[in-house]
Amino acid sequence: MKVLMLNGSPRPNGNTAIALAEMEKIFDAEGIETECIQVGQRDIRGCIACGRCAQLGRCVIDDIVNELSPKFAACDGLVVGSPVYYASANATLVALLTRLFYSTPFDKTMKVGAAVVAARRGGLSATFDELNKFFTISGMPVASGQYWNSIHGREAGEAAQDAEGLQSMRTLARNMAFLMKSIALGREKYGVPEREPFQRTNFVR
Repeated sequence: MKVLMLNGSPRPNGNTAIALAEMEKIFDAEGIETECIQVGQRDIRGCIACGRCAQLGRCVIDDIVNELSPKFAACDGLVVGSPVYYASANATLVALLTRLFYSTPFDKTMKVGAAVVAARRGGLSATFDELNKFFTISGMPVASGQYWNSIHGREAGEAAQDAEGLQSMRTLARNMAFLMKSIALGREKYGVPEREPFQRTNFVR
């Protein structure tokens, strides 16, 4: 099994990285392969609403989004980590996720998603909710921990002092590993839930 981890912080060795590294230890102990990719400092523009991905099967803007597409398709779980900026995720990360989720044609159903957020003090739950919406609109089960998946720290490295935050990351990773393994067993025995043809409507009719 494999988990793809996206670090949405512009700081490769910041507090978001500490949280993700704590999860990696548990995944390793559970026999789950991880790949952590630093994306928060990349030059990534937002979606331009051109609709070309429907014909191309990829985003028309050829950057890291298209590089991540096959990794996303192959993984069993996705962990997205971000610092908190004005009670929101890093805008670079949001641009990446918007295009990655929208432009990829493969079925994301039953891939497990988890969001991790880091902040000095506040805005954590709002950012956590923002990231989880990418999973829930895509039919991805969301892994939970013992609290909202957050860790505290301002200066780089301070998150290592947040004992509860680190424990939350370990609990989240264990729960995510269990959920991915359970889904794999369920898929073998029962298959995946039937999906009805999508009914797209507008509020005006």
